[in-house]
Amino acid sequence: MEMHETFGLAHLWAQADLLIRGVAFVLVVMSVASWYLILVRSVRQFRARRHDRAVEAFWSAPNLQDGLARLSRLAPDSPFEALARQGVAAVEHVSQHTHRQTLGGTLDADEFVTRALRKSIALSTARLESGLTVLASIGSTAPFVGLFGTVWGIYHALVNISASGLATLDKVAGPVGEALIMTAFGLFVAIPAVLGYNAISRANRVELSELDAFAHDLHSWLSTGARLADQPATTAARPQAATAVPAQAAVQGAL
Repeated sequence: MEMHETFGLAHLWAQADLLIRGVAFVLVVMSVASWYLILVRSVRQFRARRHDRAVEAFWSAPNLQDGLARLSRLAPDSPFEALARQGVAAVEHVSQHTHRQTLGGTLDADEFVTRALRKSIALSTARLESGLTVLASIGSTAPFVGLFGTVWGIYHALVNISASGLATLDKVAGPVGEALIMTAFGLFVAIPAVLGYNAISRANRVELSELDAFAHDLHSWLSTGARLADQPATTAARPQAATAVPAQAAVQGAL
């Protein structure tokens, strides 16, 4: 009973030097940062479940402006809304500048829209992956930070035991056990960070695949006036010239 009353977290903190306390503070900061990122991204993923409904509402809209309004209402500030607006803005830009005697007048509308959609996807990917580097760094370094605290704590405990001249088991086990707590702290910080990183990365891959599919359908609609998914299989072999409509005309007709 006396052993349990003497040794523990309070005793470890009381006898710890500045380095051990610094390691403990770093682990606390890592833990707070990882849990903050995990909770924030979890809330975002929960809201992202409405994106499928927003995309379906966009395609069922009677015109382009109403579709964009539905995206803004159902999925505000989402990658899907940004992608749709970027694509429409690219088509409108081409339609306004292709008749001028400038370098823009020689731009290919399809290529310009493709690059605009790719830029939007790249920006959305960067936003989705923000914070993952921090989680990966915490998950990979926290165990070693805790291990460093353990090694230094054991060294500090052995020095004190050597100075006191008491090297019995009851005098060694307490300080060494306290030092090993730092390793447990490191694992306590690292495990949630690794699990959160894996879960967020998987959710990002799913969302980016859906965004890529939406971009493919949107590009087809802006280029031909119809979704590729809505095209019958028998029309796939028809010459492109028979069905292709300029992107400017498709958007202007929808407007």
